[in-house]
Amino acid sequence: MGYTGRAVILARGLGTRMREQDQAALLTDAQRRAADIGYKALMPIRGRPFLDYVLGAIADAGIDRVALVVAPDHEMLRRRYEKDATPARLRVSFVVQPEPRGTADAVRTAQPWTSREPFLVMNADNLYPVAALGDLAALDEPGLPGFDAEDLVRTSNIPRERIASFALVETDDRGYMTSIVEKPGAAPSHPSVISMNVWRFDTRIFDACRDVPRSARGEFELPEAVGLAVARGVPFRVIPARGPVLDLSRRADAADVERRLAGVEPRP
Repeated sequence: MGYTGRAVILARGLGTRMREQDQAALLTDAQRRAADIGYKALMPIRGRPFLDYVLGAIADAGIDRVALVVAPDHEMLRRRYEKDATPARLRVSFVVQPEPRGTADAVRTAQPWTSREPFLVMNADNLYPVAALGDLAALDEPGLPGFDAEDLVRTSNIPRERIASFALVETDDRGYMTSIVEKPGAAPSHPSVISMNVWRFDTRIFDACRDVPRSARGEFELPEAVGLAVARGVPFRVIPARGPVLDLSRRADAADVERRLAGVEPRP
């Protein structure tokens, strides 16, 4: 299939954790306003929306078509990327997810936009290494980066206790996923790495996204859809990857993310 030039960014989230008050978080007035409405993608970081950095990394990885999966009320995002600051290296489209039914449902919503081509999927509140995105786009099959937990703690703004909230991926001797477990309660018996919710898919993911049952949270979850696809025989290559991955899911993350992005000029 060759190098994929498409990426889907999940920007529909309600920002529940970001809206939670945190008196210790060091925020500017503009950052506080963004946090109050849960708009992580537009959180100002060194004068630019965080999503500018995400889009810049995607462009640096050689991807030039992006779909933002958004809520019906997304005028601020559309104004930003269609009028005020149109990206020079990317073509941005908007895909509306009518209801917040989970990340698997968000991916299924983007099916017409993918035009049956392979595509990447990632969160809007994570900034991934360009090398990991490039390696993923260059795959000729479904896959994901597998991050080492100790490296994430050492290189990223992710504290050790937060690592436990990410999915654990177990692999076989050939480097293919055998299982994915959200919030594992025990150490795995096979080689395992951390999934940071960035993927390369082909059209086979859509059946799994349609068929996956609701999770305990009442949503259709993408990791569970991936697990269903694996159970049905879809191979997922796990690529060894290193951080940093910058996470902007809480108010307390903003100051550290700003510090780490000092001197970085995003070029979407």
